[in-house]
Amino acid sequence: MPSISGILYQQARFTADHKSIQISVRPRRRSAAICYRCHQPAPGIPFWGFLVFLLYSMRRVDCRRCQAVVVEEVPWGDGKRTLTRASMLFLARWARRLSWKETAEAFRTSWEKVFDAVEHVVTFGLEHRVLGQIDAIGVDEIQYAKGHKYLTLVYQIDLGVTRLLWVGRERTIESFQGFFKVIGDEIASKIVFVCSDMWEPYLKVIREKCSGALHLLDRFHIVAKMKRRPTRSAPENRAA
Repeated sequence: MPSISGILYQQARFTADHKSIQISVRPRRRSAAICYRCHQPAPGIPFWGFLVFLLYSMRRVDCRRCQAVVVEEVPWGDGKRTLTRASMLFLARWARRLSWKETAEAFRTSWEKVFDAVEHVVTFGLEHRVLGQIDAIGVDEIQYAKGHKYLTLVYQIDLGVTRLLWVGRERTIESFQGFFKVIGDEIASKIVFVCSDMWEPYLKVIREKCSGALHLLDRFHIVAKMKRRPTRSAPENRAA
């Protein structure tokens, strides 16, 4: 377990079912708590085969910069997420090699935890990366649970550059618009190619945000639509 500034590890123990480890931690004496908003001082990691829980009572801080009483920032966590940053990074890296379901099964966690980990890493990347020019994007959905539960995925598919740009809940107009809010109008206006299926909410947002781009539709959906035969109306009943 790596050392963390301002934090002391205390008792470590197995849970009753011997499937996880709980570690009690406390702040060092006279150590200042960190405001989770401005990340400034204010008055006031996984073992192989086992889940590790850090037991810690977070302090409240009176932050003059934020002019609010807030909870302190802890170096191993991110907001109210129940996984540590190290755990989320670990799961997100494996989620690039395996499916999210396989990752959850391999490391004895839930699909939702893997999603949270991927979302955390993607959000961090969005906040700290320089997008540069994006010529081509692809948008698709993936079902993550029964009952029509979907995610919207947007990829950059430039020649020599393929990367996941954005993940959004559901496959609605509002969800897809969230991607364009992230990249901004300037980058969106320079997109040359867009690839998608024929899902109407996607088509609507693409017409609105990328009207000058060449829109490539999924071949499977085009063929399927062409094979559909128009329904014939019932013949009229004429009296003799």
